[in-house]
Amino acid sequence: AATKLASAEKLMYFCTDQLGLEQDFEQKQMPDGKLLVDGFLLCIDVSRGMNRNFDDQLKFVSNLYNQLAKTKKPIVVVLTKCDEGVERYIRDAHTFALSKKNLQVVETSARSNVNIDLAFSTLVQLIDKSRGKTKIIPYFEALKQQSQQIAAAKDKYEWLVSRIVKNHNETWSNVSRKMQSSPEYQDYVYLEGTQKAKKLFLQHVHRLKQEHIERRRKMYLAMLPQAFEALIPDLDEIDHLSCVKVEKLLETKPDFLKWFIVLEETPWDATSHIDNMENERIPFDLMETQPAEQLYEAHLEKLRNERKRAEMRRAFKENLETSPFITPGKPWEEARSFIMNEDFYMWLEESIYMDIYSKHQKQIIEKAKEEFQELLLEYSELFYELELDAKPSKEKMGVIQDVLGEEQRFKALQKLQAERDALILKHIHFVYHPTKETCPSCPVCVDSKIEHLISSRFIRPSERNQKNLLSDSNIDRINLVILGKDGLARELANEIRALCTNDDKYVIEGKMYELSLRPIEGNVRLPVNSFQTPTFQPHGCLCLYNSKESLSYVVESIEKSRESTIGRRDNHLVHLPLTLILVNKRGDTSGETLHSLIQQGQQIASKLQCVFLDPASAGIGYGRNINEKQISQVLKGLLDSKRNLNLVSSTSIKDLADVDLRIVMCLMCGDPFNADDILLPILQSQTYRPSQCGSSSSV
Repeated sequence: AATKLASAEKLMYFCTDQLGLEQDFEQKQMPDGKLLVDGFLLCIDVSRGMNRNFDDQLKFVSNLYNQLAKTKKPIVVVLTKCDEGVERYIRDAHTFALSKKNLQVVETSARSNVNIDLAFSTLVQLIDKSRGKTKIIPYFEALKQQSQQIAAAKDKYEWLVSRIVKNHNETWSNVSRKMQSSPEYQDYVYLEGTQKAKKLFLQHVHRLKQEHIERRRKMYLAMLPQAFEALIPDLDEIDHLSCVKVEKLLETKPDFLKWFIVLEETPWDATSHIDNMENERIPFDLMETQPAEQLYEAHLEKLRNERKRAEMRRAFKENLETSPFITPGKPWEEARSFIMNEDFYMWLEESIYMDIYSKHQKQIIEKAKEEFQELLLEYSELFYELELDAKPSKEKMGVIQDVLGEEQRFKALQKLQAERDALILKHIHFVYHPTKETCPSCPVCVDSKIEHLISSRFIRPSERNQKNLLSDSNIDRINLVILGKDGLARELANEIRALCTNDDKYVIEGKMYELSLRPIEGNVRLPVNSFQTPTFQPHGCLCLYNSKESLSYVVESIEKSRESTIGRRDNHLVHLPLTLILVNKRGDTSGETLHSLIQQGQQIASKLQCVFLDPASAGIGYGRNINEKQISQVLKGLLDSKRNLNLVSSTSIKDLADVDLRIVMCLMCGDPFNADDILLPILQSQTYRPSQCGSSSSV
């Protein structure tokens, strides 16, 4: 039945969100008169109100209950504002409810949204008996459950926000629209309302912005030391300036705008500059912050320390240069106590001093060696009348050391005796075999410098001439002299012929060459043993020896052959390619005799400036251990020399035949005077051409 309600002009509110203000929601005036009512929620405020007596409220509620009870409709007592409830008021309200029959009490808090649904569902169950009985939960227990539920929903909602929102410039309207269908968003809004959801979103965006600003700040601060290094690297310029004056100084530097940007609005982290990712210049107002000032002080301290360390290095070097205790070859352990002091240890690590000391030692050792080399040249008469192999005996070395021992330049290398002895032996070797390879001044030997100077200005023939020369049929023929004593030459000639075809052809790298051999074993001054005949023009000579006597024969024969062509225009035998080979009987591949022969052969090869080949491994070769690989190597080398000679001689040999100008230069190897000053006027002449003899130092 309808129930008469005296509630004229009362308003109904249709709430669509939690914790909103009444004016934010749709309002509708309740009709006056009889309404269809199925039950009542009898609300009691249990908070401590201003100017309100709880006992009076309870008396009013009691009278109201008596009126409602007449309707025979279900009634549920609802205690409101339990989050601020007074314990006595709550207890009195429960006492009131107990005094009435079948009157249930639900403790609620609209602010905390605790038990609100429970109050209505309890009333609905009383109205509709078919529904299951609702369990009434006390306020504090319900509050605990509610808090846990809200916390879980909040975590899920924050996860959703962090997944969707990656940029601090996102807006709530865009993001909330994206999240509208997400259960995480819906659950949290249901429990806490849209405003709290928006608040969490704004907190997240603010956090993103602060993280972005912090990253930019760290980047700027990381660049600041580099800017200081580039703009103010001079300590004298800034040593006594304040931070304010340093800022003014920075603005005057030409590269200031390369490192800094001056913003119209400050501070920089409150402007749009934080989102200008293309501009990585440092905001100049950052210089006014404490971290920037600390970095400037660190830069200043670094410059001061570097200056002090440089002073320590200079002082240490001066100590080394002036100390009489520092001699060539003295170990660091012995020298340290003489040159180190407490200041040195304070500013630099010992390893740095050791490095400086090592470089200083290298300089004074090189200087001492140069001075010792000068000493050896001054005493050249000590090195005459040595054996052929230029190896002095112990007695001779003793005499040399006794004569030089009183010289200060000899004593300077006292701690480097092994190197000093090596210099003496090297000097002896140079005296008897003076070549650019054995020169003490190598690689600044005058011979090497002149060869490089001439070769660098050598103009090669055109590709067309090279092609024509390479296709010359004369290249397919190799004329080889084999020089040896006691049958060595004839035997090797027979072994090489055994490797040829029936028509004396030899295969080199897949190509067939005609091979003509001329074995010589006698006096080369006799026409029958001459290197060259009207029908035989040699391209190379293979020199064989197996004893000291046969080696002497080879040397004498080569010298006689060269002497016989001096003064002649066809003196190409002077530059004839030579190969010196030691041959020995099978099984005789060790012992002092073989070692001595190898050593002597190497020295002679160096003197003659020719190739030296060690004896082949036992069992590979033929009668005297000369194997096919060595023969091919020799023939291939002669073939390459022949090609190069043809290339060089292609430049107007007829024109050069009348040239008879020789320049003798007397320069000391290692002399700072430059050979270019003498030779360039000649080499730059239009008539300059390479010599037909193919020598690297003749034109």
